[in-house]
Amino acid sequence: MKQYPTTIIAIKEGLAKGDFTSEELVNHLYDKIEATDDKLNTFVSLNKAEAIEAARAADARGYGEDAPKLNGVPVGIKDNILTKDITTTASSHMLENFKPVYDATVIRKLKEAGAVLVGKLNLDEFAMGGSTETSYFGVTKNPWDLERVPGGSSGGSGAAVAARQIPAALGTDTGGSVRGPAAFNGIVGMKPTYGAVSRYGVIAFASSLDQVGPMTLTVEDNALLLEVISGHDSQDGTSIQALDQNYSARIGQSIEGMRIALPKEYLSDKIQPSIRQAIQDAAEYFESQGAIVEEVSLPHSKYGINVYYIIAPAEASSNLQRFDGIRYGHRSQEASNLEEVYVKSRSEGFGDEVKRRIMMGTFSLSSGSYDKYYKKAAQVRTLIIEDFQKVFENYDLIIGPTTTSTAFKIGEKSHDPVAMYLSDLLTVPINLAGIPSVSIPVGFDENHLPIGMQLTGNIQSEAVLYQVADNFEKNHDFVQQSPSL
Repeated sequence: MKQYPTTIIAIKEGLAKGDFTSEELVNHLYDKIEATDDKLNTFVSLNKAEAIEAARAADARGYGEDAPKLNGVPVGIKDNILTKDITTTASSHMLENFKPVYDATVIRKLKEAGAVLVGKLNLDEFAMGGSTETSYFGVTKNPWDLERVPGGSSGGSGAAVAARQIPAALGTDTGGSVRGPAAFNGIVGMKPTYGAVSRYGVIAFASSLDQVGPMTLTVEDNALLLEVISGHDSQDGTSIQALDQNYSARIGQSIEGMRIALPKEYLSDKIQPSIRQAIQDAAEYFESQGAIVEEVSLPHSKYGINVYYIIAPAEASSNLQRFDGIRYGHRSQEASNLEEVYVKSRSEGFGDEVKRRIMMGTFSLSSGSYDKYYKKAAQVRTLIIEDFQKVFENYDLIIGPTTTSTAFKIGEKSHDPVAMYLSDLLTVPINLAGIPSVSIPVGFDENHLPIGMQLTGNIQSEAVLYQVADNFEKNHDFVQQSPSL
């Protein structure tokens, strides 16, 4: 059987040398998806006819130096990102048959770069969850252990890349939904600076926190994909205007003399021992490369979960008001008047976790609770931001674990919402602060489950994060290891 490369960089090289065509590669990936997806359940829908057509168009354009940046490269899309004429469900009964009439900005940018869209990937319903167990279309499974979750909400994206069904995917990260699955699946996942990537055409969860991010097998691939999807967009009012998009610029440069912070809160007894050890080993490695690693404190980070689960549901309760059974989405057949259209359509269309968060958010925004909860959470959010800024006055980046544990078993936390929420303990403060953070593979635990390390920097410091991440990746073999299905 012909062997095909699994990374974007290697695929680009193979296409340029004529080792294979994009059409051949795309057909090969569809065969692989067909052979493995009954075990994994990563895809909600496939886009085969259009993808083959796009691959043929890429082959016709050729692979010379003037070819688009991702010409002929297959990419998967999390199913809360709008794709014109392709069903976009947010893994919810509410949008089960919804076909958008336009592309999200990130999709338009991928198409302009020549990428081939393979299909739409499973997620927690409306991106609300940490395990991809709340999807209307069933649970996605972790390719390293089919009894375990792939993380969430971008679990379909993480599992598909780890299983080599696709070389890259887009996810969205509101409180760790790119980095968590990246850690659980042993791949690279970046949550960019807030505003670096347009949110136009992304189904909103919490607008001050949401950000689209690339998920790939390698750091170089990740930087390349981020260069394609980032940039100012006049259709997104939060989009950064002055943006340096040369994220690959520092890859390969020495990290000698770099100042790295390791918060003591990131090595508490709440963290699985094997993860703590992997992070300490990584810190020693960075010191061996000439970097300076010192302990710091982020004292308000312990309040991150509390703040997040006031602010995010509040924004979600507002954003999800548009799903009312009137203009689009599920409409109850049992309704006999206007009020019943609203109530029954939403009751039938939304799952339990979405309803829970809408109720939490509506409560915290109510007249009797706003000052006590939402306003106070916003004030503590400012303190969390100030903690990060104080550290970045003296350090280039922060390292720490991505998750408190490795992938847990399916059903282990699904009946305990608080336990599930605490899984995001280490990731949510970064979304609250709007700063970039990348998760990379840093080892395996005693069950040979991947461990993720989170590298976090100041606003628009993605190039520095990629520099350090690539240095670690190139001197370890974790990227070469893959699950066997």
